[in-house]
Amino acid sequence: MDAAATIVDPIALLTPYKMGKFNLSHRVVLAPLTRIRSYGNVPQPHAVLYYSQRASKGGLLIAEATGVSDTAQGYPDTPGVWTKEQVEAWKPIVDAVHAKGATFFCQIWHVGRLSNSGYQPNGQAPISSTDKPPTSNDFENFTSPRRLRTDEIPNIVNDFRLAARNAIEAGFDGVEIHGAHGYLLEQFMKDQVNDRTDEYGGSLENRCRFALEVVEAVVNEIGADKVGIRLSPFAEHSESGDSNPTELGLYMVNALNKYNILYCHVVEPRIKSSNVTVESPHSLVPLRKAFNGTFLVAGGYDRQDGINAIAENKADLVVYGRLFLANPDLPKRFALNAPLNKYKRESFYISDPVLGYTDYPFLNEENNVVA
Repeated sequence: MDAAATIVDPIALLTPYKMGKFNLSHRVVLAPLTRIRSYGNVPQPHAVLYYSQRASKGGLLIAEATGVSDTAQGYPDTPGVWTKEQVEAWKPIVDAVHAKGATFFCQIWHVGRLSNSGYQPNGQAPISSTDKPPTSNDFENFTSPRRLRTDEIPNIVNDFRLAARNAIEAGFDGVEIHGAHGYLLEQFMKDQVNDRTDEYGGSLENRCRFALEVVEAVVNEIGADKVGIRLSPFAEHSESGDSNPTELGLYMVNALNKYNILYCHVVEPRIKSSNVTVESPHSLVPLRKAFNGTFLVAGGYDRQDGINAIAENKADLVVYGRLFLANPDLPKRFALNAPLNKYKRESFYISDPVLGYTDYPFLNEENNVVA
């Protein structure tokens, strides 16, 4: 990083931004973070406190990945938005975030092959672009997936459409389609996983077809002004890599422009997987330049990285995960350049409704109060 980059006005990250019809007062976004505290796939009352703690006037929050159907699950106690009970359970959570003056998007996902039959209806095999299972996982042993038939794919597209409609009914301002991190949409997009020979496999256009059909269906259901997508073309989560990630990323953002969606949320090339960060020759700048909407970046950003990204016009908004998890008042701490709480990795994925969830202190509750 050059010397000039380190003396950039720190207010860059905390300047207002107009994202479509949403007036944001700063550029610090809460990442979608799986917390496995939605017992029985139903959002719980303790999430009201968790999300409202991290909401600020004019802030943008993206809810944790939320299943689109009973086949979408792959982890314990992740929320869904495919049943009436789930929609009703989300409403007080969304209301609490709105009461703080924040904008709230729901990330909708399907894990595809990153599952086992224990999470699937009637103990069936998980579904995917392929019948090849990944060989390793942090959470569970995987069951070999079943390759979706061509005639079944419209049903999955429809699941995303209905989930988007349900999210809006629950009060969310919009949805983020999860097209990253080795989950179902990426299992189709990435040539390391997709071994199909039908119109959903082979060429780049064919591999991206399913994801773009999901985008089109969701846009038609709730409006392009309420739709974002998350992509990680450079990552290799759960063995979902691609032989030409830059080409894949550029193809997707150019295709997304045709739908005029609100935003594209892209993971930095340095993030190879959840536990692996690398020096990368790749850059998101070509994708940033090609995409017409709001461009969000994520992947191990600290305060100064975020300031630089905004000041150098490499992004419109910067998405923070672990730092925001551990610092519910992260935008305020960034404004004051205050010390940050350290996150506790061991409590990221436990079921406790308080521990490692809503018990991280605010700035005025601890010894590092800024005078």
